[in-house]
Amino acid sequence: MGAVIGLGFGLGLLLLLSPLLGRSSSKRSRPARIGRIDSLIHAAGIPRLTRAGLVGASAGSAVVVAAAVLIITAVPMVAVLAGIASASVPMVLLRRRIAQQSKARQQAWPDAVDQLASAVRAGLALPEAVADLSRRGPASLRMSFSEFDAEYRATGSFTRALDSLQDALADPVADRVCASLRIARDVGGSDLGHVLRTLSALLREDLRTRGEITARQSWTVNAARISVAAPWLTLALLSTRPEAVAAFTTLTGTLILLGAAGVSVLAYRLMRILGRLPIPERVIA
Repeated sequence: MGAVIGLGFGLGLLLLLSPLLGRSSSKRSRPARIGRIDSLIHAAGIPRLTRAGLVGASAGSAVVVAAAVLIITAVPMVAVLAGIASASVPMVLLRRRIAQQSKARQQAWPDAVDQLASAVRAGLALPEAVADLSRRGPASLRMSFSEFDAEYRATGSFTRALDSLQDALADPVADRVCASLRIARDVGGSDLGHVLRTLSALLREDLRTRGEITARQSWTVNAARISVAAPWLTLALLSTRPEAVAAFTTLTGTLILLGAAGVSVLAYRLMRILGRLPIPERVIA
């Protein structure tokens, strides 16, 4: 029990002090790292979540899982590896939420473009047509268009409101739509409705193609995840035997576990990189 308490206290203290240990790095790298974390929290749409809360969740997850694994397996190195792996769970869940929201926005864009084209064809003024999406547009995009509506009413500048919308969405489709609207506003494009309908058709075709590719490769991705997790599940079962515990608590066993952990991380990262679909580049950064 003393070893469990000591291990849990040490892991928790290390994770809590890790931001302070990074102060010796350059001043330029730290703001960039903090900026990425803040941008992820903002993109996830969780107003109450802070950087300190995310670090605390990672530390708590690491301590709890490491203590539980140490009690079950009685192998300190396995407990440490499990704690390190579980510390990334809050960040993984945060990125998964962002990915789900991004997918919802991608699926909603064709309907939003169709509604915008119908409003323009009906004779509605362009700023009013865009602002109307905050009330009648797809639910996943209403908040962004509400910010556009507020910015346009506050400044009266359609271009500035479009820039704010484009920066908030940070999406290649939003870049294309905003570029079409900006050109139509500046030069009075009479074919805006036709352009928007063509863009909607292209977006639907792209979504259909990506959906088919994702469905076909999902079994490969799941098989790779099972292949990475299977050896560690086997290790957990073997750790219930005293002779296995004695073998993995030696220096050789510790080195084997560290090497296996490195190979597992490397293989999983390669699988994610090779199986990742190409992301369309932004037209206007």
